[in-house]
Amino acid sequence: MQERVMFNAAMRLSRSLAPGLLAVAAAPLARAAEEAAGHAEAPPNPASFQVAPFLASLILFGLVLFILGKYAWPKLIQALQEREEKIRREIEDAERARQQAQSALEQYEQALAQARAEAQKILDDAKAQQQALAAQMRAQTEQELDQLRDRARREIDAAKEAAVAEIYSQMASTATEIASKILQREISPDDQKRLVEESLHQLHAASSA
Repeated sequence: MQERVMFNAAMRLSRSLAPGLLAVAAAPLARAAEEAAGHAEAPPNPASFQVAPFLASLILFGLVLFILGKYAWPKLIQALQEREEKIRREIEDAERARQQAQSALEQYEQALAQARAEAQKILDDAKAQQQALAAQMRAQTEQELDQLRDRARREIDAAKEAAVAEIYSQMASTATEIASKILQREISPDDQKRLVEESLHQLHAASSA
């Protein structure tokens, strides 16, 4: 590939220089033709053609080719090689920069996806903790309410039983006094206790029914 590029460049340079060199070589021939045309009326003279200028032009043409081949072509080839090497390095640098940019973009996208996943996980964990805390608070509130209801129910039942017992005790005392007056005798404390217990038993039986 490199040799083909240099060959094409050399051919282009040769094509650009060839017309000038040919013009230099053809100048003596043109002058000879003009002189021949000017002496057309005179008899033709074979010695009128001058060989020396023609040979000088050929020598000059060969000398120019030698100088080009000796000095110009190596420098031209070296310049082409340096230019090609510079272009190759620029292409390699551009490709390396493109690969680095692609790698950086992939790393950025990977880090962004990881950050999004972590943020979503944090949101999910916070939501789950909030739901668990709300459920725990509801359960604790329900438990406390049940305990309050049970305690209130027990206190109400105890107060009711105490009130009923007090009422029956007073009723029993009153009934004992009335019965003592009717029977004209004192009722002993045991009898009074028995009457109270019987009354309470009847009250519980009536409440259960």
